[in-house]
Amino acid sequence: MPSPLYKKPFRLNQIFQGQDLEKQDVGASISQYIELIIFTRYGEHRYKPDFGCEIWDLDFELIISESMWEEKLRQSLLSSIKQHEQRIYDVQLDVRIKEVNKFYPLRNVSEIKKRVEIVVSGKMQQTGENYTFSTSLYLSPLSA
Repeated sequence: MPSPLYKKPFRLNQIFQGQDLEKQDVGASISQYIELIIFTRYGEHRYKPDFGCEIWDLDFELIISESMWEEKLRQSLLSSIKQHEQRIYDVQLDVRIKEVNKFYPLRNVSEIKKRVEIVVSGKMQQTGENYTFSTSLYLSPLSA
């Protein structure tokens, strides 16, 4: 019998009330782990310095070529996911930068932000089912 996959964040008050922690399926567990890889900077994990991705180093880098920046992040994420997330295979990754312009009429201010859209797809080891995960992050904002 496989060990249960617990939903994060843990609700410890459930244990104190005599209940079990919430469980989740494999797909949701993989998604949470991929999010952890995306949100962790290389060197941040004391015992696995190669865990994470390069987005935090690239965030403040001047983007001269968006396609080069996208490819650099894509390669970093792909390498980390293949190395650390063994529950999926045939991993494909798509990274796109989009500009988002938001105008605030009361303050007469316009904000231009860069949004990175990340899509990970592959197949789950356990079942062979297709797996897809997508998220988007905003990079350092510019105001005008």
